[in-house]
Amino acid sequence: MTANPPDVFTPAKLGPITLRNRLIKAATFEGRTPEALVSDDLVEFHRRTAAGGVAMTTVAYCAVAPEGRTTRRQIWMRPEAVPGLRRLAEAVHAEGAAVSAQIGHAGPVANPASNRLPALGPSRRFNPLGMTMTRAATVADLDRIVRAHADAALLAAEAGFDAVEIHLGHNYLISSFLSPRLNRRDDSYGGSLANRARLAREAARAVRDAVGGRIAILAKLNMDDGVRGGLVPEESLQVAAWLEEDGSLDAVELTAGSSLLNPMYLFRGGAPVKEFAAVFPQPQRLGVRLVGGRLIRAYPYRDAYLLDDARAFRAALRTPLVLLGGITGAESMDLAMREGFEFAAMGRALLMEPGLPERIRRDRAAVSACVHCNRCMPTTYRRTHCVLVE
Repeated sequence: MTANPPDVFTPAKLGPITLRNRLIKAATFEGRTPEALVSDDLVEFHRRTAAGGVAMTTVAYCAVAPEGRTTRRQIWMRPEAVPGLRRLAEAVHAEGAAVSAQIGHAGPVANPASNRLPALGPSRRFNPLGMTMTRAATVADLDRIVRAHADAALLAAEAGFDAVEIHLGHNYLISSFLSPRLNRRDDSYGGSLANRARLAREAARAVRDAVGGRIAILAKLNMDDGVRGGLVPEESLQVAAWLEEDGSLDAVELTAGSSLLNPMYLFRGGAPVKEFAAVFPQPQRLGVRLVGGRLIRAYPYRDAYLLDDARAFRAALRTPLVLLGGITGAESMDLAMREGFEFAAMGRALLMEPGLPERIRRDRAAVSACVHCNRCMPTTYRRTHCVLVE
C-alpha cells in the first residue's frame, strides 16, 4: 500500500505528456468506422468521452497492416487515415483531454473472410472465423509487422496524438507469440519464453526508436490468457520485466483473457450468448446458440477484479502501471491509487455514461449504473453502445 496515495483527479506525468488526472478510457472497439477510416460518429464518441472527464481516451483499434484488422471495417494505419485522425485528436484536445491510438496486429483473431487476406499466427491452426487455416508467419512477415508498428506510431504522432498503446494482449498476434499453447514454433520466435517474447520486445523497441520522446508509449499486456496452456502471470511478469529493462515503454496497462479462446475472462459479469448469436447469419447463428456457452463463459463480477494478479506486477516493477477491470467509482479509483498504480482505466462504465468521471469528481459517492450484463459486447459487430441507454 502507498502511504500517501495521490488523488485520482490530480495531474500526472505519462512519459513526455502531463494528463489532467489519472483516469484513462480503455480501448474498447467502437464499431464506428464503416470505411476503415475515422467517421464523424467516431469523432463524436471520443469527444463525448473527453468532455466527460477522463484524462485520455484510447482509439481502438488501429491495425498496423490490412490483414491485421479483426474485420475490414477497422481502421488500418496508412497516410489516408491521418486527416481523420487529426480531426479526432483536435476534437479531444478541445475538451482538455489527451488521445491515444491502440496499435497492433490481430493475427489469429483476424477474420480472413472479411479482410479477404490470410490470417497470420505463430503457427498453423484452424481459424473458425474464416473457416480456413491461419498461416504461420514467416520471419519476413514479422520483420514487416515490426516496421509497421513503428510506421503506425509515426502516423499517430503526425496526426497530433499524444500516445500510442501497443497491443500485446488478448491473443492478438504478439500475444499469440507469447502463448505456449498457440506458439509451436521451433525457430528464434518459439520455444523458450525469451524467444516467445522476442516479437513483443522488437515491436516496442521499433516504436520507441521511431518516435523517441515525441509521444507517450504504453503497452496493453496480458497477465493471464485464462486458458489451459496459455500465458500465465509468472511468465507475463518476466516479459514485463524485460520490457522495463529495454526502456521502450512509459506505462503498461494490465489485462487478461483471449479474444480467440476465452473472451469473457476479461469481461466479468453476464455471458450474452443469445445476443452474440443474433448478430450472425445462419448457420453460424445456430452454432453459437448451441455451443457458444463453451466459449462465452460467465465469470462473477466484482470491483477491481484484476487487482489480485496485478499486485505482483506492482510489487516487482518500477514502470508506471494502469489498473484495468471493474473501475466504477471513487472507491475502486482510490483503491488503485492506494495500491500504487499510477493510473486507472475504465471501459464499459463509460459506454453507459461518458460523463461518469466528472460526476464522480463532483460527488465522490457517485457510482456507475452499469450492471455488467455485457450485452454491449455483441454490439461491436455493428456500432458499439450500451443497450440500456441507446
